[in-house]
Amino acid sequence: MKHRPRAVAFDVIETLFALDPVREKLKEAGLGGDALQVWYARTLRNGMVLTQTGDFKSFPEVAAGTLEGLMAENSIPASEEAVEKILAAMGELPPHPDVRPALELLRSAGVKAVALTNGTAQNTHKLLYRSGLDPLMERVVSIDEVQQWKPARSVYLQGVSAAGVEVAQTALVAAHAWDVHGAAAAGLTTGWLPRQENRFPRWMRQPDVKGGTLLEVVQKLLSLPAGS
Repeated sequence: MKHRPRAVAFDVIETLFALDPVREKLKEAGLGGDALQVWYARTLRNGMVLTQTGDFKSFPEVAAGTLEGLMAENSIPASEEAVEKILAAMGELPPHPDVRPALELLRSAGVKAVALTNGTAQNTHKLLYRSGLDPLMERVVSIDEVQQWKPARSVYLQGVSAAGVEVAQTALVAAHAWDVHGAAAAGLTTGWLPRQENRFPRWMRQPDVKGGTLLEVVQKLLSLPAGS
């Protein structure tokens, strides 16, 4: 049985912050339609491949290389300036409307909130500061600390360590089914909400709680029975 967590780790991109500014920059560069989904999915895939082969490159490195390839496929000049302009939008992402009330609820309940990201700590701190959410986040944990991409077990355990609690006392909340699956495999309690995915794959480890909003997910986590 899963219990009420003492700390909740949140995926950052798409779970807390929307990628809309990046979509606009891609359109300006001549990449329309599903370019954002393709680029972001390929970036995650490429990062995961590196982890599986025992290699590591940071999110900016993988994202830039993946973007260059996508631009080349579409016969768009992939100059360093053009790529940097698009990637700079990653530092301008707006929070989803349900993020602040969810984090405030955790704060009022005495539960720690931790950001757990495949991105860099620097960019995540920037996003939190720009949105005024930084006082509500206890710690930012980046894959750079363990040199592996999520869903590697080491990333989730690093988040647990940063929160200063036990694995069984930590939850991971994400809008990505693969992220929830990875956290569940590492022993964390999990929560999922549908930002883009409308149905959780039945062949993955199922989330302990589901909700239509981040606030609803947090409310359900806090409603779990207290542990010993």
